[in-house]
Amino acid sequence: MDASISALRSSGRLTPPASLMIYVATQPVDFRKGAEGRALLAKETLGHAPMKGVAVVFRAKRADRVKIIVWDGSGLVMYWKRLDGSGFKWPPIVAGVMRIKCRSFDLI
Repeated sequence: MDASISALRSSGRLTPPASLMIYVATQPVDFRKGAEGRALLAKETLGHAPMKGVAVVFRAKRADRVKIIVWDGSGLVMYWKRLDGSGFKWPPIVAGVMRIKCRSFDLI
């Protein structure tokens, strides 16, 4: 793996390097798209292509699901997480994208 996603901890959490730029799509998206469709959406609507060494986090209409797209050096990887019985705390929905630091990403 290159500098995108380095490892999975034993707890099952992603451990990105501190240098990884992480972007969150601020509007909910259709969760039926796969990795390639989501990467194209990130590039065309958000201006950030996962193949360029960034991670992009997408949220579902329900606040309990996220999909994360990242290039691991050899291919496109999509992580999917659903919380049971609760939801992620999201900022107000606005058009665009926001950048987060690896510390905040660790909370996902």
